Order: sequence, then structure tokens, then C-alpha cells
Amino acid sequence: MTTMTPALYRVVDRLRDTDDTVTVALEPVDEPLPVFRPGQFAMLYAFGVGEVPISVSGRYGVGGLLHTIRAVGATTNALCRPEPGHMLGVRGPFGNGWDLPAPAGADLVIVAGGLGLAPLRPVVRHAIADRDRYASAAVLIGARTPQDLLYPDEYDAWRSAGLEVFVTVDRAAAGWTGQVGVVTALFDRLNNHSTETTAYLCGPEIMMRFAARGLTDRGVPPDRVWLSLERNMHCGLGHCGHCQLGPLLLCRDGPVVGYDVAGPLLSTKEL
Repeated sequence: MTTMTPALYRVVDRLRDTDDTVTVALEPVDEPLPVFRPGQFAMLYAFGVGEVPISVSGRYGVGGLLHTIRAVGATTNALCRPEPGHMLGVRGPFGNGWDLPAPAGADLVIVAGGLGLAPLRPVVRHAIADRDRYASAAVLIGARTPQDLLYPDEYDAWRSAGLEVFVTVDRAAAGWTGQVGVVTALFDRLNNHSTETTAYLCGPEIMMRFAARGLTDRGVPPDRVWLSLERNMHCGLGHCGHCQLGPLLLCRDGPVVGYDVAGPLLSTKEL
């Protein structure tokens, strides 16, 4: 077994989250892979179709994994279809995870756009499990429409556990009574203490650029704003170069990168 050899994992559950997104629960057939840290990703292989990088949205049982996958191409469509009992290949863990735990007494700000809530859900669960460590914890969630929100059935439980949860959508639908607008409009709801804040961001790149800038404008240090960046990852090992962002190979040096490093790269046109 090497990092280039997929380990066999069995699909044990499959939950449809939205029209084009499912969460699959996988368990190892033989020995489980090493423990994935929150923010790391796996290369998931649909046999006979292809392989793509997918972040881990949670743990399942002993050595199992949860992956939330959006069907956008041939391989992701194949990964979204398997029923329980189907086999997938898994390589990993790859990349840097989120900077956890944050310093004691910090205010946590978790900013998710669309599918970006998937790799941030382990951060939310960490904040709940270690709630007494932090001064406050806020989760800001944005989606295109109410129907595109991930894990909406969990929001009330997060609030009951002591987290602030704010939600906005780009386009309202019939019956929607919540906020409409971009996720950065939720920053006015924050009650953080600036330099004591640690922020975790994942979503479309343009959202992360504006959100990171908005947080630093509020006094959050750039090296305490963490972004999960995405490029076209193929190998997971930094060999093929497809995921290059300036001096970084994101499968190896990311996907989680501090805004002090990522900011200048994201502001460079067509990098």
C-alpha cells in the first residue's frame, strides 16, 4: 500500500442534501487510512470513471469518513450515485488542515459559502465540543437559494450548543423569511473582539477574497484568517503541478492557507 494506491472503502449510507449534492458515509474494508484532520482532503476514486479531491465533512464510526459531494462532472456524478454496499477507492489524508484548536479565549468566526460548509462542518463540531475554550463562536452561512443550503436540519442544534448561526441567500424563494444578500453582509452581526478572533473561510474564491478583506478591515490579524483554497488537484502529492498557485502547490501546501500568505496571491490577476 502506498499513497498512490486507493484503499477500498464501502458505502454504508447515502443522504441527499440538495438536488445535486449528497453526503456518503464510507467505512474501510480492511485497515483504515490514517486519521484525517479537519480541513484535509481525500482523493476519491470511482472505479472505471476517475478520481477527484473531496474534503472530509465528518467522521463516521471507527475509521469511517463522511464526504459531501456535488455532482458537476462525470466523476462526481459517479461518486454521488453509489448505494450502500458499493465500493470506492480512497487515498489520503492529504494537505494541511484547519489551525485547531484556536488560542484559548479566542472568538471563532466560521464563514461558509455554498458547498464550503462541508469542510467547515468539522470546525463547527470542534467549536461545540470545546465550547468552553472560546469566548464566542459564530457561523455565517451563505447559499444561492434556500434549497441550496447544506445541513439546515443541524442549525438549531448548533444554536442550542451555544453557537451563533446566521444564514443568508442570494435569491429568496417563496416562504423564505431570512436575510437576502451576500454572506459578508452578516459581519454586522458579529460581536468579536478583533485581535482575539480566529476565522475559518471556505467557499467560492471571490467570496473568500471579500470576506477575508472584510475581517482584516475589522482588525482581525491576517495570519489568523484561514482559507481553504481550491485548484485542479490530480495527484495529491505535489508531483503533477496542476494545483499550483504562485509558489504553492495546494495539495501539499494547502488547501488551508493563512490570509497573510494567500492574500497577495489571490489579488494577482489570473494567477
